[in-house]
Amino acid sequence: MAIYLDSAQLDDVRQARQLGFVAAVTTNPTLIAQTGRPGLDVLRDILEMTAGPVFYQVTGATVARRREQAWEAHQFAPGRVVVKIPATTENMPLAAELAAGGVTCALTAVASPAQAYLATQVSARYIAPYVSRLTRDLGDGVAIVRDMARLVDGTPTEILAASLKTVDETVAALLAGAHHVTLPLDLILALGEHELSQQAIAQFNASLQEA
Repeated sequence: MAIYLDSAQLDDVRQARQLGFVAAVTTNPTLIAQTGRPGLDVLRDILEMTAGPVFYQVTGATVARRREQAWEAHQFAPGRVVVKIPATTENMPLAAELAAGGVTCALTAVASPAQAYLATQVSARYIAPYVSRLTRDLGDGVAIVRDMARLVDGTPTEILAASLKTVDETVAALLAGAHHVTLPLDLILALGEHELSQQAIAQFNASLQEA
């Protein structure tokens, strides 16, 4: 199980790299738009700053255009760029084609166990369910992740849980079978903190002062 940073901000990438336990960086069109820069320029910079995988989403209006974008991104760093493709029936053959050609693919916005099952059939390396959004719209995103985990078990497809808003939700997704989580920097930092830990540290410090 790995922790990924969900950000296109280079300062976030720099801080996450310094933590020493963040394995990859995921981006999406919204995050890249917030930088005000061309997507491929952002991708190039993140690749130069990190050693792990970087996820980049295709946005073309047609399958043909999405195919071109996928190969363009892949060629920046074959083996490190993970091409994100929205989970639709139209995109499933594209995912299969790219995977067969050596492109690592992630189906993103996966919202149902049925889509997770299809992802295994087209050799998608990752599926990315938006857990908090699924809870908001369907009632229990963690339960949906649990069902997805049963379907992908024993296949090369791994669940990358996204749209996680709290530490508890992150842990619940992992316990439900998510292989990895992608989180904004503030949530990554929050994983290592707990009120009781701070209380214990304060007690230790008080004991040292009394000695």
